[in-house]
Amino acid sequence: MPHFHLFGPAHLLILASVPATALLLSKVSRHSQASARAVRYGLGTFLALNELIWYAYKLHFEGFRFPEGLPLQLCDLTLWLSVLTLFTLNPLSFEIMYFAGLGGSAMALLTPDLWAPLASYPTIYFFLAHGMVFVCPLVLLWSKQARPRPRSPWLAFAALNAFAALVGIFNAIFKTNYMYLCAKPAAASILNLFGPWPLYLLAAEAMALAIFWLLWLPVR
Repeated sequence: MPHFHLFGPAHLLILASVPATALLLSKVSRHSQASARAVRYGLGTFLALNELIWYAYKLHFEGFRFPEGLPLQLCDLTLWLSVLTLFTLNPLSFEIMYFAGLGGSAMALLTPDLWAPLASYPTIYFFLAHGMVFVCPLVLLWSKQARPRPRSPWLAFAALNAFAALVGIFNAIFKTNYMYLCAKPAAASILNLFGPWPLYLLAAEAMALAIFWLLWLPVR
């Protein structure tokens, strides 16, 4: 990827800024109910507008592309669930957002699948969207506005697999590769360690369950 170096200074700065942002916003949220609500609504509005601007950008430069241009990646699901959770504090959407959002966006931030230079809108959008999906559940958790319930790792895992099953059917019909269910990403990723298709899917399932359990340990 030109102008982007994995774990280079710019990448490390981005990675450090994500939890720092979550910590700062959670501290602001703890001041009062009004400030907590303002942070939630502000984050939800930012996430939604950032995504809609991205849709408009792609529509302008690429046109409407079917079937490969639809918002059917895991990050799309967790992003819109984050918006829903920020405005409603729905327990189930928070749990999916917490486990799948933190786990999925962490992988995306650590091994980004980029196709544009670092100082370009697509790359800036990528880090903003995935970074804020990581930030939002931490803000809600650290400010004590939401918390996973018992059995929530299993509920989130089941919801993730149900979504993946629907996306897999779409992939089979339209020959797409949403959620990398049919092939690994072109960029370096942890999936490269898990062997060929379909073995890497089974390994990814086991890894997702392990990540969900690790995320459950500090909040159980």
